[in-house]
Amino acid sequence: MFRPITRSIVTGALRAQRLASTLAFVEAQGSQITSASLSSLNAAKQLGNPVVAILAGSNVKAAAAELNKVSGLEKVLVAEHAKLDHSLPEYLSPLFTKLIKEGDYSHFVTPATAVGKNVLPRVGALLDVQPVSDIIKVEDAQTFKRPIYAGNAIVTVKSTDPKILVSARSSAFEPVELTASESYAVEEVAVSVEDSPVEWVSENLVKSERPELSSAKKVVAGGRGLKNKENFDQLIFPLADSIGAGVGATRAAVDAGFVDNSLQVGQTGKVVAPDLYIAVGVSGAIQHLAGMKDSKTIVAINKDEEAAIFNVADVGLVGDLFEVVPELTEKIKA
Repeated sequence: MFRPITRSIVTGALRAQRLASTLAFVEAQGSQITSASLSSLNAAKQLGNPVVAILAGSNVKAAAAELNKVSGLEKVLVAEHAKLDHSLPEYLSPLFTKLIKEGDYSHFVTPATAVGKNVLPRVGALLDVQPVSDIIKVEDAQTFKRPIYAGNAIVTVKSTDPKILVSARSSAFEPVELTASESYAVEEVAVSVEDSPVEWVSENLVKSERPELSSAKKVVAGGRGLKNKENFDQLIFPLADSIGAGVGATRAAVDAGFVDNSLQVGQTGKVVAPDLYIAVGVSGAIQHLAGMKDSKTIVAINKDEEAAIFNVADVGLVGDLFEVVPELTEKIKA
């Protein structure tokens, strides 16, 4: 006799969830919205709820204006405070938790970036709910697909938490287009930053005119087969520049000091899915494949014909990279 009551309660909860909004965290670099955030906004819109975007930092109104080029948002929130400038999760997490608790939000969406991966579990702990990380598909407002076992299996996850927290893998969702001419209401959020033992000290950014790795349509990646930093610089960068590509590297190459860890591709690095991925001297460890195997076309150059990278490559060239790569670069330039 109690079953109809239970069913009514569950149905009512689901209806209320559908009528609530989705809070989407948007990262910005200066006045520009990051490509990963444009992808996560696409995921947020697929949930079927009105989407409220939030930006955080001391000078985010210029970036908020960029969101007028995105269609389908409800409004834009800005949290202005100097301590939010560097996206430290110790400051962002309490802010987002407060908004989710006090607002009519059923979902919280963030890009699956380094910042998003730092913030999401903290917000989950503060709300006492289980986040769903790194989703690659939205089935419905409660059900998502995400990779497990380094991308070798895809699992379907259903969340019944009252507040659903997700991070969206940027390579799995097309960025929303910046072609609209909307005029969203911008609301300022009161920010109360509590004392924290964490403080920002400094940063050392790698500056380059090459395309940013996460959003590049072409990527040239080097592995341990290059042997040292000098070879990496002399072979990978000229090849990448000849085709206007971003540069990536395996964890082995990063650990050996060939390049900065911001260029690492793989399970513990960045996940990319460019139109063209050229792997040079890359053996094809499962951890690296997890970060690039969704690339449209994969070209592998390796002298070991048994290398695992050839199992996922569309084009494979067995040869000495120290001979092949300079010749390839010269022919492209010509």
